[in-house]
Amino acid sequence: MSLAVLASRALCGLQAIPVRVEVHMGPGLPAFHVVGLPDAGVRESRERVRAAIISSGFDFPPGRITVNLAPADLPKESGRFDLPIALGVLLASGQVQGAPDLGPRALQNHVFAGELSLTGAIVSVSAPLAIALAVARSDPGAVLVLPAGSAEHAARVPGLTVLAASSLLDVVQHFAGLGALPLATAPPVAASPHAEPCLSEVRGQALARRVLEVAAAGGHSLLMAGPPGTGKSMLAHRLPGLLPRLTAEQALEVAALAGISGQAQTFTDLPPFRAPHHTASAPALVGGGVYPRPGEISMAHQGVLFLDELPEFQRRVLESLREPLETGCVSIARASRTLTFPAAFQLVAAMNPCPCGWFGHKKKSCRCTPDRIEAYRGRLSGPLLDRVDLQIVLPAADADWIDLPEGESSGPVRARVATCRGVQQRRQQTTNARLDVAQMESVCRLDHEGKKLLAQAIQRWDWSARVVHRVLRVSRTLADLSGHDHIAPIHVSEAVQYRLPWR
Repeated sequence: MSLAVLASRALCGLQAIPVRVEVHMGPGLPAFHVVGLPDAGVRESRERVRAAIISSGFDFPPGRITVNLAPADLPKESGRFDLPIALGVLLASGQVQGAPDLGPRALQNHVFAGELSLTGAIVSVSAPLAIALAVARSDPGAVLVLPAGSAEHAARVPGLTVLAASSLLDVVQHFAGLGALPLATAPPVAASPHAEPCLSEVRGQALARRVLEVAAAGGHSLLMAGPPGTGKSMLAHRLPGLLPRLTAEQALEVAALAGISGQAQTFTDLPPFRAPHHTASAPALVGGGVYPRPGEISMAHQGVLFLDELPEFQRRVLESLREPLETGCVSIARASRTLTFPAAFQLVAAMNPCPCGWFGHKKKSCRCTPDRIEAYRGRLSGPLLDRVDLQIVLPAADADWIDLPEGESSGPVRARVATCRGVQQRRQQTTNARLDVAQMESVCRLDHEGKKLLAQAIQRWDWSARVVHRVLRVSRTLADLSGHDHIAPIHVSEAVQYRLPWR
């Protein structure tokens, strides 16, 4: 045949959009053209494909070769199209023999992705999990052909057949009926090399421990303010150990995001924990680039994003968190397209009460002027603080804190959190922090005393509607933790205590 058509995938954020690889051979002077908005890496595939075909013992056909990567208006990047292009050249030139009626019909349920070396070996591609997830969701009966180094990661996707290819010759022999590509198998889940920090290591700070459990139970965001050394960072690092383990689908999505960002695709059921430095830029936090990649908030998807020294972050960096905190995703707009990455993270932030850190300390005196303190705290805008569910001030530790007994360990707290999360999933299929207004009307009803208490708080501190909704969500979590079907006034009272003005 003079035309071969194969299927591949182009990454567009976490989506892997189907790409039709059309290879046509025609008469004319020898030429090799690739069209369909290829970038430099795809255009260079002409030389890799030529060398790989010759090194594999085949003849590179003379004549005019045109490769079309459709759809033509979608930018194509990376070398993952090398394998389908090379296989298409061999098919179009009639060098694959042995299989009856080997053509588009025989290959229509196969998806190819792999970069070729000059020797004909197939090297690993980036983000195999993202490709596998997209193929499994859009075309459940498809067979995915990937490099051996990437196939084992893709094999974690349930219900998807993944073939592991080591070289171009192996692929040709498979479709020519002279051999068979092995089925890829997923490696066992590796245990975490580091022990999880335990909550029992935090001595004292009963209020902070309680609020941390509430945050874990309802998926609420948390801001802790207090002098240096009060345990803010220590508490934040122990929050992931209180959260339920990731489901298989969640773990796959987290690993796929890591693959897109170029990081190691470690498959684990532990919620991710990200703690970017306060010098991080907006693209580093939110995501971006010529070919947009996920930022820290997407890398913390289904886990915890910890921002230490919150006021030290740039103002525009912090303001970029507003929409993701509300929607659980982030959209990155470019001139030709808009990409959306998931960002259902749980924000935990810590800050000092003033630039020197000692404002309100029992023994150490603060040297900051009122103007400096106000300017420091003013770096956090009202709209951003409105979106933080829990806001507490941690007092300085007492001198005898080292003699205090160990607190409750993470295990029992995690069990209570799991029970509370189970109640929420059965009732509304989401955490209390993600309740929308319609759901709140049915699950966050207050009795007369509760409404009266909330109305007094609204009048005293002039809360916005967003803050009221946050308090109601926290009240619902407190009721779930105590095993109550309805929100009692005591739950509203405790939720109000976690929103007292501290600025």
